[in-house]
Amino acid sequence: MDNLNTHKPGSLYETFKPKKAKTLLYRFEFIHTPKHGSWLNMAEIELRVLSNQCLNRRIDTITEVRRQVSAWEKERNNKEAVINWRFTTEDARIKLKRLYPSV
Repeated sequence: MDNLNTHKPGSLYETFKPKKAKTLLYRFEFIHTPKHGSWLNMAEIELRVLSNQCLNRRIDTITEVRRQVSAWEKERNNKEAVINWRFTTEDARIKLKRLYPSV
């Protein structure tokens, strides 16, 4: 899961009665994505681009939203737009060393 502030064991106790929260807590293993190296970061960046370039105005109908997003997506794909991701494999090996066995 990502590092959202609600993604912690205490959130279960805020949402459910203690007995239910404890039961749920035993079913989960919390493994957070790295703050600077997650595919989720890339998805969030892409959604921000979509919001800024396409959804930054009032659109009256869901049909029109779908049409606009589809046109934006087609144009973005035709341009072969990419995210300049600076988190390298070497960076990942350093930051995520504790998550991987040594060979």
